[in-house]
Amino acid sequence: MTEPSRIWKAALLVIGDEILSGRTQDKNVAQVATWLNVQGIRLSEVRVVADDTAAIVEAVNALRARNDYLFTTGGIGPTHDDITVDAVAEAFGVGVVIHPEARAILERYYEPRGGLNEARLRMARVPEGAELIPNRMSGAPGIQIGNVYLMAGVPSITAGMLDALTGSLEGGLPVLSQTIGSWVQESEIADLLRKTEQDHDGCAIGSYPFFREGRVGANFVVRSTDAAVLEACCDALSTGLRALGREAVPGGV
Repeated sequence: MTEPSRIWKAALLVIGDEILSGRTQDKNVAQVATWLNVQGIRLSEVRVVADDTAAIVEAVNALRARNDYLFTTGGIGPTHDDITVDAVAEAFGVGVVIHPEARAILERYYEPRGGLNEARLRMARVPEGAELIPNRMSGAPGIQIGNVYLMAGVPSITAGMLDALTGSLEGGLPVLSQTIGSWVQESEIADLLRKTEQDHDGCAIGSYPFFREGRVGANFVVRSTDAAVLEACCDALSTGLRALGREAVPGGV
């Protein structure tokens, strides 16, 4: 059985020149983080690197060593600059092979679409010893080797791969959260936030200020794996805000 106190961690490596140039806005961070939370795994860090083999190899080895899981997005397509498979193989010290099951999947998928050409066959290449992650959206599968999961850069395809992995990764308890909003400056209630968090072991309070309607306010997101502790912490924070003459808005402002 999984130990409830164990915190399982994952990192996300976003790969692609188009992300760093601003031509494409990454949408995978939020969906991967949300999915991981449901699996009882916390996204601990995110790194974005260019389509550069050395940079990918360094990042893969660093992130997989200090996290339970590493997910990558981007760079597993059919073009010459899709180098993630080669870089990950280099990071693991293995060669690149054509996965027979991936080839068969692609042959079936592309049969009514002009057939499997050399470019499309690139999507059957995997680091030696890797397994496949099903992809119902576009045929080309994702790849898993060790604790590293290679997924597409297209968010809708990534979502399908995550769905295929649901329930297959070992994790802990999912993180629960509640939001409380107030028209107050962070600096005015810094002591209240610190004391409330300290008094409720297992809770973390994130503060997110905003300026709206000509006024300053903040939303406070309280997180815990224990529903009872979460509720108690939210009650204490709301009570503390009201004691200072501030409104506490459930769900946020």
